[in-house]
Amino acid sequence: MNGQMTEAEDLTVEQVIEETSQEYDQIQKQLKELDVLIQQNNSEAENLTRRNAQLTNQVRNIDANLDTMPRDDIRNTYRAAQETQLRLMMTRGQIEQLSGKQDSLRQYGESLRKILDVSGSLVDIVPEEEDDSEQVSESSMGVVKIIDAQEGERRTLANQLHDGPAQALTNLILQAEICERLFDSDPSRARTELTTLKDAVSQTFQKVREFIFELRPMMLDDLGLTPTLKKLFEDYEEKHNIPCHFKVMGEDRRIPPHAEVTIFRVVQQLIKNAQEHAKPTQLQISLNIDSDRARSIVEDDGEGFDFETAVVASRQRKTMGLGTMEERVGMLGGELDVDSSRGRGTRVEFWIPTV
Repeated sequence: MNGQMTEAEDLTVEQVIEETSQEYDQIQKQLKELDVLIQQNNSEAENLTRRNAQLTNQVRNIDANLDTMPRDDIRNTYRAAQETQLRLMMTRGQIEQLSGKQDSLRQYGESLRKILDVSGSLVDIVPEEEDDSEQVSESSMGVVKIIDAQEGERRTLANQLHDGPAQALTNLILQAEICERLFDSDPSRARTELTTLKDAVSQTFQKVREFIFELRPMMLDDLGLTPTLKKLFEDYEEKHNIPCHFKVMGEDRRIPPHAEVTIFRVVQQLIKNAQEHAKPTQLQISLNIDSDRARSIVEDDGEGFDFETAVVASRQRKTMGLGTMEERVGMLGGELDVDSSRGRGTRVEFWIPTV
């Protein structure tokens, strides 16, 4: 009897070691894929940097010859400069996110390697070549889904920037040109135009700050997760007039950067989804950090939805919907749970390890 139990226990340990080895191998393949993506984005960023420098020189030339330059040339040059700067900013953001994902995978892979080193089985268990292609396919699909969702969000943001601040900046340039020309012929009207210009600049600046915060809030690196979430909820309440009740529990401490940014992004997307689809009258959010994990709950009293239908829709749109959030949390070793049905609101709870 004891011999049979020992044999079963040994078999279970072997299975665990084999699965760990296969997962380690998948992590290495994903890291190679990310290397390629980062290199491609770095190359794109270098090209955009050169293009931006050329356009900057053209803008300087326009400034020096403003009176003789055709209006269409001025508008086209400034627009091209703005679009290039936007693409450069988005590409650098892509590099930052891919690098962050790469760092997280490296840490996870290092943990797996230590486990395999202890078991002495890292070089003993080698996946067969036929299985290797399946592993590449599965790991690639995971990376592709995340990248597609990120690109979908960036595409939306790029369109918003193009239709909002970028267009506003073009108008500001034209308004400034009008003011300059009016100073000699009609100083009174020039002062009126300057007041209008000042108000427009202030509004555009506020929009740009909102986009920067949405892309990557700098205070997340400087102050940590809790203050950044508080700022997110304050801005959300002011913009949408929907109360956010935020409760912090557990330990008041910093957690690894990849954990902070994941929690922030998931919560950010959850409250955005609630506002766009659920029509809530209030939100309840909690954050609990203990010794080895961080847990967050986001609840709304909105219309609710069918989970499976929402996941399929988000994947078809290639946006950061519930399916992508679930995969992102799962890649870090955590879990995400959704409780919702039509007419009774939504409760999303997720946790990720912090060690």
